[in-house]
Amino acid sequence: MNPIDRRDMMKGMAALAAATVLPACAQAEGENPLLQTASSAGAGNTPPTEGMAAKKTLAIVSHPYPERSVLTKGLQQAAERVAGVTVRNLETIYGFDTRAIKADDERRMTQEHERIVFIFPTHWFNITPMMKAWLNDTWGSVGPDLWQGKEMLVVSTAAGGSSTYGASGRIGITLADVFWPMKATALHCGMTYLPPLVFESANSGRLPDYQRQLIQRLKQ
Repeated sequence: MNPIDRRDMMKGMAALAAATVLPACAQAEGENPLLQTASSAGAGNTPPTEGMAAKKTLAIVSHPYPERSVLTKGLQQAAERVAGVTVRNLETIYGFDTRAIKADDERRMTQEHERIVFIFPTHWFNITPMMKAWLNDTWGSVGPDLWQGKEMLVVSTAAGGSSTYGASGRIGITLADVFWPMKATALHCGMTYLPPLVFESANSGRLPDYQRQLIQRLKQ
């Protein structure tokens, strides 16, 4: 066999090996369907398939580490499946630049909706930095009763469970009660503060249940 034929044979063997290995890699990456589905979620990418929201709803979504987000992205995807829900992911729109928030545009969007839903992971017993900046810029410069008659719903996940939250937990209050500042914000603005939808000891294996519960709340 001359050198040219040997090189051609080696190239053919390499191509055959690649064709054998690549499908196995693709299968390995798809072993977790929840992670795969959540990673592909983006505002406006999921057609409504879960009926109509009870009220015209604005969902404000935020995660301080978008590349790690599974549950928040999954909840965003669920919200996108409900007609009548407008989803705005703050990091997708503004990145991490708090000065880029267009307060007038955000106030107009808020004014056009009857229910405001905040979806985020519990971040050191609080909302996320971009969500706090959004509230400061969008709502903070306007007086009380700004959103008279509207509703607020807080939706959050937390890794901690009963050892952290509740009467016997380290902090002595429930995860829902961690967000009393959000309730104060709602009442100050003239809103009805709905019972929060919060998930302790949250994990990706329970994401479909979290999504189902969120969809139910949006349709109530």
